[in-house]
Amino acid sequence: MVLDLNKCLGCHTCSVACKKMWNTDEGTDYAYWNNVETMPGKGYPARVHDPDTAGRNLAGETKRGQLPGLDTGYGRAWKFNHKDVLASTGRETKEWLRPTEEVKWGPNFDEDQGEGVYPADNHYFYLPRLCNHCTHPACLDACPRSAIHKRQEDGIVLVDQDKCHGYRFCVEACPYKKIYYDHVRQVSSKCIFCLPRVEEGVAPACARQCPGRLRFVGYRDDQEGPIWKLVEKWQVAIPLHPEYGLGPNVFYVPPMSPPKLDEQGRETTEPRIPLAYLESLFGPAVQPALDVLLAERAKTKRGETSELMDLLIAYNWHDNFKLAPGLREVLA
Repeated sequence: MVLDLNKCLGCHTCSVACKKMWNTDEGTDYAYWNNVETMPGKGYPARVHDPDTAGRNLAGETKRGQLPGLDTGYGRAWKFNHKDVLASTGRETKEWLRPTEEVKWGPNFDEDQGEGVYPADNHYFYLPRLCNHCTHPACLDACPRSAIHKRQEDGIVLVDQDKCHGYRFCVEACPYKKIYYDHVRQVSSKCIFCLPRVEEGVAPACARQCPGRLRFVGYRDDQEGPIWKLVEKWQVAIPLHPEYGLGPNVFYVPPMSPPKLDEQGRETTEPRIPLAYLESLFGPAVQPALDVLLAERAKTKRGETSELMDLLIAYNWHDNFKLAPGLREVLA
């Protein structure tokens, strides 16, 4: 999958589509197989982008990772004053809905916060995340029960929950923290890339429901498909945290940035999103990718054609998905 971060609206439709389909049971209440983070930010679970939490060091070597806590990592569901609000109907003073406890953390807790000083250099962007279905999955390596396997036919990584004993070594090992522990059933669970849909040639729910048309789905070796063109041909789609050496198979078109303003409010040549920050997420391939995007965008401004810009704009949304010859996704 490729996600164009220049088109993400931060609407969370992908997260809702995924959660309603796959994890609404008790025990999966804090699990978001797909979530959207505001960056710069702590992510979800908190500190997920901190190398100290990962099961790999920056050289790609194995180390002991950290388990996110329910209070500090994921955040428990807050209690609200629903009864007080309902009982205040008709009263002179309206009672507003508010938490009845101190709120500390949760999904999207730092949404739209970002960094910088308005209006000179304030900035943020949205980062949707799902399991990267890595070429060398850390979760698979860490499982002593051989309960995790990677399908040869499409690379999807799955958990056999009949074998899983809930040791949570997989959660410690995954640097992306995209494998969750179901504390009710006491087994691990994760994104299955909407396997039943993919086997029917239908894109995953997060991609199919995305109103921003930012997601592309297909096979990396299909030279007629969008994934090969964006990753291999144009090399504008790059993986998240490549430094861990796991070979993530979800790629991102990095966010382009408006310029900073000087003291007189005039545009400078310096981008608002620091390159060093983007490189901390996507590695050294960021600048070459941005250079290609800027060059191709300039071509279209001059009235020239650009295969890359046409592909990213997604004039024909059906071209975003290329899973099988009998593609059912094209049905209106």
